[in-house]
Amino acid sequence: MSGFSLSSEPFTLSRDCNAVMVPQGDVVNLPAGQIGYITQALGGSFTVYVEGNLFRIAGIDADALGKEPPPPIEIPANATDADVEKLAWDQLRTVFDPEIPVNVVELGLVYDLTLEPTESGNRKVYVKLTLTAPGCGMGDILVDDARTKLEMIPTISEADVDLVFDPPWSHSMMSDAAKLETGML
Repeated sequence: MSGFSLSSEPFTLSRDCNAVMVPQGDVVNLPAGQIGYITQALGGSFTVYVEGNLFRIAGIDADALGKEPPPPIEIPANATDADVEKLAWDQLRTVFDPEIPVNVVELGLVYDLTLEPTESGNRKVYVKLTLTAPGCGMGDILVDDARTKLEMIPTISEADVDLVFDPPWSHSMMSDAAKLETGML
């Protein structure tokens, strides 16, 4: 799968950095000088291994790891709703569960995406997202990641990402690529 990086690249944090514990979802502050290993670098965020725990570090904090932050998103001034919808799906393909090296679209976790014009001439995007398991501690983190990445798209003024559990997710909703990547094909 393109963009997939699984490694054990060592790092030393150059500054204090917020991180999210995986899978609990608790936000913690990792101090400057903290050492660890980058185990996954996908979708502009990083999964790191520090002192026996996994953490997710957002792309905006890439510099603390000595990495480049993701570039800003650009669209033509005459972009159509179809152009923006395609870009929204592309952005959702950059949302990854920190424990699974497959994006939420390929995992079959995105049930719906619709755009609606706003009075200001921008767009609002509505997304229905589910989880592989209802008790997953990363649910709020994935929703926030999806919302943040969608709102990075020029002309999208608001992203409403709802976490839903109906219908319940199953392996059959995964793309063939995701099944192959996870060994379920």
